[in-house]
Amino acid sequence: MRWLGSAWLTAFLSILAACSALRLGPRLVPEPRVTSEWPSYGNDPGGMRYSPLDQIDKSNVTDLEEAWTFRHGDQSTGTGSISAATAFEATPILVEGQLIFCTPFNRVFALDPLTGGELWVFDPAIPLTVRYENQLVCRGVSAWTDSERQVGEMCRTRIFTGTNDARLFAIDARTGQPCPDFADGGQYDLAEERDVGRLRWKGEYQVTSPPAIFKDLVVVGAGVADNQRTNAPSGVVRAFDARTGELKWHQDFRPPDFDGPVSEVGYALGTPNVWSIMSVDEELGFVYVPTGNPAPDFYRGDYRDERSDMSYYGSSVVALSGDTGEIAWHFQTVHHDLWDYDVPAQPALYTFESDDGPVPALAQATKTGHLFLLDRRTGGPLFPVHERPVPQLGAEGQWLSPTQPFPERPPALAKQALRPDEIDPGSLNGPRCRALLESMVSDGIFSPPSVRGTILFPGSGGGLNWSGVAIDPERKVLVTNSTNIAWTVRLFPSSQYPEERRADPDGEVRPQDGTPFGMTRAFFTQTLAFSLLDIPCNPPPWGHLHAVDLLTGEPRWETTLGEIAGQEGLPSLGGAILTASGLAFISGTIKDDHLRAFDVETGAELWKARLPAGGQATPMTYEVRLEDGRRRQFVVIAAGGNGRASSKIGDSLVAFALPD
Repeated sequence: MRWLGSAWLTAFLSILAACSALRLGPRLVPEPRVTSEWPSYGNDPGGMRYSPLDQIDKSNVTDLEEAWTFRHGDQSTGTGSISAATAFEATPILVEGQLIFCTPFNRVFALDPLTGGELWVFDPAIPLTVRYENQLVCRGVSAWTDSERQVGEMCRTRIFTGTNDARLFAIDARTGQPCPDFADGGQYDLAEERDVGRLRWKGEYQVTSPPAIFKDLVVVGAGVADNQRTNAPSGVVRAFDARTGELKWHQDFRPPDFDGPVSEVGYALGTPNVWSIMSVDEELGFVYVPTGNPAPDFYRGDYRDERSDMSYYGSSVVALSGDTGEIAWHFQTVHHDLWDYDVPAQPALYTFESDDGPVPALAQATKTGHLFLLDRRTGGPLFPVHERPVPQLGAEGQWLSPTQPFPERPPALAKQALRPDEIDPGSLNGPRCRALLESMVSDGIFSPPSVRGTILFPGSGGGLNWSGVAIDPERKVLVTNSTNIAWTVRLFPSSQYPEERRADPDGEVRPQDGTPFGMTRAFFTQTLAFSLLDIPCNPPPWGHLHAVDLLTGEPRWETTLGEIAGQEGLPSLGGAILTASGLAFISGTIKDDHLRAFDVETGAELWKARLPAGGQATPMTYEVRLEDGRRRQFVVIAAGGNGRASSKIGDSLVAFALPD
């Protein structure tokens, strides 16, 4: 599950065809003026999201102003002829002297990084009238340079992008034209029935995150619609030759003793998928993938034999051999996940300074609010992780793991329980919220889904979501944002699905075919009697920004993130970046359309600027050399909102810089 809408947040495809889709003829890129690049989603292949730039610092950050804005035009609220709402969650990359990003309609643009002027655009022409389960979204593109080609040769540097209709494209970084030697005229259909299984509808299987680049391979996963059926499309991750598009390896995350349905080519169906961002360590030879949970989310029956449990590799960070796709190790953050607590964020690779010397490490953020710090050679925890007993009263026939892993350090960065006495009876929605809470199961985190109804806290869209973490390798500090919003989930007999669907046509009501139960899920809110506004039942603040000391694993500071109508601390989607000057830039807050800068040392907010729409994305930064030799640093953020989070929809890419 990526994010759901609610009333509260609402009141918050041959070369010819592709070339003909170029809105403007390909143009030569001007001589690069870039003095620093941002070559992949998280800047480095390990996703630290750290920049060595320091022109913008604590002394002048308040002088930042808008330098340019580019509007791509691809936006929708999911009404009219376009069936799905958009989420502009892209983080641009900077390669070959161009700023390159994707839109929710999967168009790829290249801009002049100094002026924001358009250089080229590629349009894969995805169908916009079909149903997309996870709305229309593209979080980024990836770049690869062919060492066997000469500078200036077509497709020497390739941009790889996946689409909502599940195609993988290779396009020339200088012109935006498809690379004819890659797969079928520049594209590979990832959703072929013989590969992943028969889709129930076109948008059941989507690529929403940038591929990973390992040596001369491009590695790609996909998201699968939640809570539909046990024989859902395979969660397979595949690696392709970056030159030819030839399939080199696949990994479908089946359990060791798997004996279930497979696709025509043999990929296991219903296995955990990888919808989020992967990381790469070529020196160790690993691709690190964050896995989701198997299908469906909230009921999986009796899997007492761990080796046959479809959850075996679910909700985990998994180290794959980049050369073969074989699993080297996995660390499971939730056992037998029944809460949609899939691992949503890019594993961030860094160096841990231990008493015995430097250790290659990995930080994994999770929806539970837990942050796991691991040795990325082995998957072993750097600080103790304890197995603790968790609630066991679940739905009939549902096996539950008796324990779950809790890291000793750092402590949970999101709330994990909600008691009736925490709800203010004097608040406007307090009495209704308290009565509803008392009617449901709320025994803390990992309270199992039930027919009675269960409180999920953190909710499936909360905790530490795809926003992930940013790491300052000099200051040895990690920065991340959290969301504290309770959700509810309720199971019902599968025979009652038509009735439940009719009763809540706009809500999340899903059949979970192949199980005895359907499900419905929502934010835990109550509507104010005198307005259309739904208010979260759990008390504020609903969002924070955190800093964690990577030497000790202890928190350094915590501050509320975002503000609206005097209420500090809002939910957020979109992470932080850090700079050598000690700044953290972050947007993300729902209903608070601002980009902010914080002091990494103290957590103090130093600057903010209003955006034209919701900033539900992670920013990036780079530096350009001007004609007179001076240099100018830019901070860029996608401001286009998120339809399901009901933030303000738009189509802007906004750049900020110090006055020229």
